[in-house]
Amino acid sequence: MSRLITSAERIEKAQQLIEKARVMERPAEGPWKDFTYTAQIKDLMRQARDLLKFIPYTSGVPAETKEQAKELQKEIDKAEMELLH
Repeated sequence: MSRLITSAERIEKAQQLIEKARVMERPAEGPWKDFTYTAQIKDLMRQARDLLKFIPYTSGVPAETKEQAKELQKEIDKAEMELLH
């Protein structure tokens, strides 16, 4: 049986995934011409979204943690736009 991950750990892992995507080397000819780069960025962003998607709906989680998760979801969208466009 897998171990439960707390909301704080989920937020931390999502931040690490965003940072990992940002430090990846961008292709010289543009992100949409290198399908491997694009797929890796989209996968990292998907993993980060999956970690955060249920935090705002979970009971027993402090309101500031829920707000932090919502802000991080916005940051994921922003990072994906910056890296791929």
